[in-house]
Amino acid sequence: MLHAPPPAGTTLRSIAGIPPEQDLGPWLLAAALVLLMVDLLASLRLRGLLGPVRAAGLALALLLPGAALAQPAEPGEHALVTRLAYVVTGDAGTDQIMHQGLAGLSDFVNRRTAAALAEPVGVVPGRDDLSFFPLLYFTVRPDAAALDAAAVEALNTFMRQGGIILFDTRDEGSGEGFAPGARAALRRVTQGLAIPPLAPVPEDHVLRRAFYLLADLPGRFTGGTVWVSREQDRANDSVSPVVIGGHDWAGAWAVDAGGQNIHAAVPGGARQRTLAYRFGANLVIYALTGNYKGDQVHVPAILERLGN
Repeated sequence: MLHAPPPAGTTLRSIAGIPPEQDLGPWLLAAALVLLMVDLLASLRLRGLLGPVRAAGLALALLLPGAALAQPAEPGEHALVTRLAYVVTGDAGTDQIMHQGLAGLSDFVNRRTAAALAEPVGVVPGRDDLSFFPLLYFTVRPDAAALDAAAVEALNTFMRQGGIILFDTRDEGSGEGFAPGARAALRRVTQGLAIPPLAPVPEDHVLRRAFYLLADLPGRFTGGTVWVSREQDRANDSVSPVVIGGHDWAGAWAVDAGGQNIHAAVPGGARQRTLAYRFGANLVIYALTGNYKGDQVHVPAILERLGN
């Protein structure tokens, strides 16, 4: 006797009274994504790139996107992009030059390298989260006051976790933009900061060859000494946490809304400005990648050993 075929979608197990099979694929995929997220958060947390509060917020955003969207955006949220930052001085003219300078440098780096930098921002150490920035530009004005305890702690943490601060005293030139007396202010500003022993940038330093080969490191001004950490700190990949000079690099990089340079580079003009941009590119690559270029000095010896 012939029976009508079972309804579409009916399995043999259901016909026999056995519960139908469950498709575990979506559940396994979801579990794998959760484990991947936990591993990512743990990695960022161990590297000091993510605080506990921000880690919890990011986890909430990934697990419950609807709930995350319901929360107001936190000011200064920069986790999804890479950008340069400058320390706000409170002087509108100085802060504008730093913003325009880092904007011009970011555009140059984006056009000449594989890096992708977003619009720079100003930050206040001790108030804003510095952990997402590879590089801070700090123009030291002659009237700069000593930092408060919160700012000192924030900057020390920033350097300890691999960030680089470029201190610019703008006193290695003359004329417009020249800032005599800033060296005394630099001593006030850096009091309490974990600044290592310094030395002039050596000829073979990675900062001179991270992307471009440079004999000089000029900015809007030229001729002065640029200082970096004297000692090799293996805990920080031998990367100097500070670079100190007085060349007004932001002034050399600064562009207006139309992309045109604003300030003259003296005395070298266009050639000096080109070198200033190249120094900036080297500095960004140095901040983003650490001392990788220094490791290449070992390549010939390694190849020789492999050949033997």
